[in-house]
Amino acid sequence: MRIGFTSTRLAGTDGVSLETAKWAEVVRRLGHEVYYCAGELGPDAPSGLLVPEMHFTHQDVRWIQDSAFGSRDANQHLRSRIASLTAKLKTQLMAFVSDYQIDLIIPENVFAIPMHIPLAEAWREVLLDTGLPAIAHNHDFYWERERFQINSVPDILESTFPPDLPNLRHVVINSLAQADLKKRRGIESIAIPNVFDFPDPAGSTDDTPARGIDDYSGDLRQAIGLSAGDILILQPTRVVPRKGIELSIDLCSRLNTMFPNVGRAEDTARTVLVITHRAGDEGLEYLHRLQKQAAAAGVDLRYVADLFDSQRGTAPDGRKIYSLWDAYPHADFVTYPSLCEGFGNALLETIYFRLPAMVNRYPVYLADIGPLGFDLVEIDGNVSDQAVSQAHHLLTHPSRRQQRVDHNFELGRRHFSYRALAAALGPLLDSFQR
Repeated sequence: MRIGFTSTRLAGTDGVSLETAKWAEVVRRLGHEVYYCAGELGPDAPSGLLVPEMHFTHQDVRWIQDSAFGSRDANQHLRSRIASLTAKLKTQLMAFVSDYQIDLIIPENVFAIPMHIPLAEAWREVLLDTGLPAIAHNHDFYWERERFQINSVPDILESTFPPDLPNLRHVVINSLAQADLKKRRGIESIAIPNVFDFPDPAGSTDDTPARGIDDYSGDLRQAIGLSAGDILILQPTRVVPRKGIELSIDLCSRLNTMFPNVGRAEDTARTVLVITHRAGDEGLEYLHRLQKQAAAAGVDLRYVADLFDSQRGTAPDGRKIYSLWDAYPHADFVTYPSLCEGFGNALLETIYFRLPAMVNRYPVYLADIGPLGFDLVEIDGNVSDQAVSQAHHLLTHPSRRQQRVDHNFELGRRHFSYRALAAALGPLLDSFQR
């Protein structure tokens, strides 16, 4: 089949874009063709259609979002502006389906979280008008996010996020969302967890071995401004409040008291907390708050998102851009203290790169990941003395660290590989060809 992936953006290092790329790769391996349609496309994206108005940062979309959420009193122009942009987008989406002869469309989070109401409305109308088969890949629903609870569009949320259509199948990424969707909307779904390209024990030419430090990435620590003795604590997430990054700062602050002879002599910080993903999706206030907290706690916080992208490259000013995967081989420890996650991309990446990690026991971790037997430093909303001690032990005892990360890697390979995704996705795609 000719399969189209669509979202507000399919570029960069956000979870939806990264997971879409994994699905696209597995879809190719299953013998299908892949095309993209979004408001932003990465430099290495498949062929497709770029529609700037599909991006959630477009000025018209921002106005609609600001008017739809945060108040129950609707702006008098809100409905007409939603309808106008919906009609404009529908024309372009129909052109995408026609020009690329799309057999099946996979909306990535389009129908799950209302970041772009007209885009979801437009795709719903396209599916209704054409009968085009579709699989909604739902990463996180609007009822899971506090900022969408107060709104002036409850009828749209009920009908479109997500819609219940005969030609639309739903996939969720965890068992909690599966149960919630059934309870709230009476909609059945298939739970397919996020994955990573863990190598096949038997070996496969399709497998991607973990990238190590090479000639390109060898100077990454220097680019960040680290010294030889610094302990790199990696925070590989976007900078939004639900990531709980204040807990990472707390861990670093407490670890600093346990490493009196490590670090740069002229600085009070012994660990360096490095954030690789961008802030801004929900404003910059949270980043500024974290920077103040880190300064007060004597933690060296490096926000270096401008050095990283989904692929290696060169910035307009000539600076070297590193891939996200270049950061992991340089890291000593990973922090993943999220309060809420649809699944946990960065956690799988950490396991794949054989790194120890601290993880907050967010609900999906408790339901779908932790019970599988992963050996991680676990916390419950605060950094306990035991968690600090465990992290310190892993940073100072290489043999225990190796044993732990090897155990986690094998579990990740068993449960969250591309082969596991193909086993779930293959029959679903086949069902549309019968």
